[in-house]
Amino acid sequence: MKLTFEDRRTPRQASSARALAAGSVGNFIEWYEFGVYGYFATVVAQRFFTPEGGGAVEGLVKAYASFALAFFFRPVGAALFGRLGDRIGRRPVLILVVALMTGATTLIGALPTYATVGALAPWLLTLLRVVQGLSAGGEFGGAVSAMTEFAPPGRRGLYGAWQSFTVALGLLGGAGAAVGLATVLTENQLSTWGWRLPFLLALPMGLGALWLRVRLEETPSFRERAPDAERLPPRGVVRAVALGAGRVMGWSAAGYTFLVVLPSYLQTALHADFRQALTATVLANLGFAAAILPAGLLSDRIGRRPVMLTGAVLVVGAAVPLFDLLQDAGTSSLVKGAAVCAAGAVVGLMAGPGPAMLAELFPTRVRCTGLGLAYALSNAVFSGCAGLIITETVKRTGNVDVPAYYAAATCAVSALALLGRPAGKADGPGAGDRTDVRDVVRRRRRGGGRAAPRR
Repeated sequence: MKLTFEDRRTPRQASSARALAAGSVGNFIEWYEFGVYGYFATVVAQRFFTPEGGGAVEGLVKAYASFALAFFFRPVGAALFGRLGDRIGRRPVLILVVALMTGATTLIGALPTYATVGALAPWLLTLLRVVQGLSAGGEFGGAVSAMTEFAPPGRRGLYGAWQSFTVALGLLGGAGAAVGLATVLTENQLSTWGWRLPFLLALPMGLGALWLRVRLEETPSFRERAPDAERLPPRGVVRAVALGAGRVMGWSAAGYTFLVVLPSYLQTALHADFRQALTATVLANLGFAAAILPAGLLSDRIGRRPVMLTGAVLVVGAAVPLFDLLQDAGTSSLVKGAAVCAAGAVVGLMAGPGPAMLAELFPTRVRCTGLGLAYALSNAVFSGCAGLIITETVKRTGNVDVPAYYAAATCAVSALALLGRPAGKADGPGAGDRTDVRDVVRRRRRGGGRAAPRR
């Protein structure tokens, strides 16, 4: 009998592949919706936040305020679902959060607008955004824990990078849906009913994600953890969460600025049309996607911090020149396209190793909660508020370089955080492959009560 590829793989390899697929598909849906909301922000503002006679910029600020509010529920979701994931397992939490995300996203596509129900419309939209924020907060911790805990030794960076890669695919999927609709529909059709279609598309995608996650096994690290293993002191958890949030804040802010805010920025500040703005965003996301997996693989060889630090430093140096280039009417579209593609690739240098770096800061007992909180806090402040901060600051100051200053400043802080090292952790190749508390206990016993240094 001829063996299939599935038959020839070892059980561990098959489980690892399923973990990558099940973890990735949830991230794809989350960031597909994230991108769709950002790309259609001007339409959403018009339909839900702008009564007749209201200003377009004011409506856009309100739309981003709703966006930011949902992000501030991400840490709540990370704490709630992360705690469940650390107590009852990664698998049930992954099933629950993708069901919530799918339901909320689909309902957004069916909501009545301001013209139909008046002031109730923005409240209904905001409520669904809150549900999305809660589920997204639990998604990252559960998915990254599953991916990295199934990863073979020395491949945690590559496996974790798939989380970021599917973020890029989700953003590209959202951009592709927006570009496709803008191409086949008239502007009036797009603004009246066409914008609903990308949100409704989340339903079949979510059902597929549920099917994959129901078939997923529990991770080996969670199943094999010792019931009497020593717990990480609360002060150590808080320190690791703060350090992790600092290390990824540049990734959060620069990623949101270059990959999501760019369409609205180009339309409102530089007066580009909808298709031109989305084309620039697609190019930025293509560069982002192309760099992620190589960056994760490279981090398995030379360490997480050198790769991420390179990306942060490049953003600090190149953000202002990039936006000056976009504003220069004499620069060709080809050069501008190459520039935004390169900007996306630089963000990919931070996004590729980022998930594995966060996973390696925490032992199994608190990994789902810890890395989820670090990521959610960073995103709540520096991604969720980015559109609101940038739009409002440009409106008040008239300075169109504000997005560049924002990305550069946050990446400068991330660079400083990346230079710090948590006590007892290593950032070299394969770092964090033995972060379970049992290993700490064993090293302490061998070292006479204190942790012995790793060889």
